[in-house]
Amino acid sequence: MRFPPRITRIGASAAVLSALLVGGTVTATPAAAAVGSICYGDLPSQAHDTLDLIEQGGPFPYDQDGTVFQNREGVLPSQSSGYYHEYTVITPGSPTRGARRIVTGEENQEDYYTADHYESFDLINYGC
Repeated sequence: MRFPPRITRIGASAAVLSALLVGGTVTATPAAAAVGSICYGDLPSQAHDTLDLIEQGGPFPYDQDGTVFQNREGVLPSQSSGYYHEYTVITPGSPTRGARRIVTGEENQEDYYTADHYESFDLINYGC
């Protein structure tokens, strides 16, 4: 099981709290505004299957699985090319790959879930 870094969430929360306590303002970047959080248990069962395959190193159902995710939309935090990789979350009844994906960040082993083909992401929280 993968455990995302807690410092990212704590750091963001501390910045908001600090700004509010001293009467400052908080401005969100587009990426910060679009990345939420989701409990591992709230993911669809197919996302659990995908995460298990990632942990095992495959085999994956689609050739595109494991390829570099470019983050062209700029929703995820900016990282160097090759940092993120994407994997299909199977959508039952869909004749195509569908819109659901897991995107992993390798250095900190964070996992993101999107159900809307990269319009928004939720950082997977394994602790709830």
